[in-house]
Formats: sequence, C-alpha cells, structure tokens
Amino acid sequence: MNRTHLPGILAMAAIVVASNILVQFLFGQWLTWGAFTYPFAFLVTDVMNRVYGAGPARKVVLAGFVVGVICSLIGTQIMGEFGPLVTLRIAVGSGLAFLTAQMLDVTVFSALREGKWWRAPLASTLIGSSVDTALFFSIAFSASLSWIEPANDVSWAGEVLPLLGVGPLVPLWVSLATADWMVKLGLALLALVPFRIIVGKLSVSTT
Repeated sequence: MNRTHLPGILAMAAIVVASNILVQFLFGQWLTWGAFTYPFAFLVTDVMNRVYGAGPARKVVLAGFVVGVICSLIGTQIMGEFGPLVTLRIAVGSGLAFLTAQMLDVTVFSALREGKWWRAPLASTLIGSSVDTALFFSIAFSASLSWIEPANDVSWAGEVLPLLGVGPLVPLWVSLATADWMVKLGLALLALVPFRIIVGKLSVSTT
C-alpha cells in the first residue's frame, strides 16, 4: 500500500461511516438513507481494482471492514429508545456481509478484467450486492438465526405482510431486503458513469 491508494482508503472509510449513521434514518416505508450511500463502496473497490489491481483493492476493503467494526462497537455502547443502536446480530451481519461481498466483488472483477470495460464492474457489483443483502438481512433479522442473540427481540421483523405492500405474504425483513437489493441494482447501473470517468482520470495520472 502506498500514498496513491490513500484516497481509496479514505473514500471507503467515509462511505462506511456515513452508511452506519444514515442507516438509522428511514426513507419511506422500506428503506433507510444508508441504502443510498453504502452501494458506492462497490464503486470504490472496482475503481481500485481496475487502476491498481486486486491486491490494493483487497487492502481497501479490509480498511473499510476495520472502520465498520469500530463503528459497530461504538454503536453497541450508544443507547437508543429501544436499546443499543447496534445489536450483536446487526454488527455480525454487517461485518460478515461487507467482507464477504466486497472480497467476492474483487474476485469476480478480476476474473472479468479482460472483457468489455463495463462487464467487470457491473457483474461484480451485481453479484456482490446480492450476496451482501442476503447475508445481512438474514443474519440480522431471520427468525431461524435468533440463536445468535437470543435476548434481542426482532419479532417485529418477522411480521407477515404483503411483499413491498403489494406482493405475496412474506416476513417484513424480506420486504426490507428486497427494497435494499433493488436500490443496489439501480445504483450499480448508475455507478458505471462515475466508474468510467474516475478510471479514465486515474489511469492518465498514473501513466
């Protein structure tokens, strides 16, 4: 790791911190504001991978993971109306989902590196985002994993309601996960524009 990688580390840290804060504020019925900031972590990872390679990209991911762990530890010590702002299940789900999804993103991107410019960032982000959503919401809210933190009552997340208010009956957390996943997919497409621009500028500056 050298000084040229520092902007990537700082960008990843800023996204993780912002997402940990904004996830506490609702946006509509199914989302939080954090859903709109966290997906840009994949943009940072993909830019680092394209410009500097898989090794530096993984180091940036690890830096983001450390920041996330610190934020979670702080959150467990801050009491809100219904208990700690960050519960053990949310901390475990967030950390495991982030590390797994981001490392998978690096692997998929590297495998598709030689294809068309958009293929690697799009495929890696779509796959990584899907894994991230599935891991986080199932670990944090699925009734089948209540043994992780028996004292934490997340029965509210298991309330059976129509999917996103209009679909088949599913637990509430499935609707939350679906809405989060849809935002990630949309932002994965939009992020191709800044990816192309940033990579172009960084590629010129490093030659």
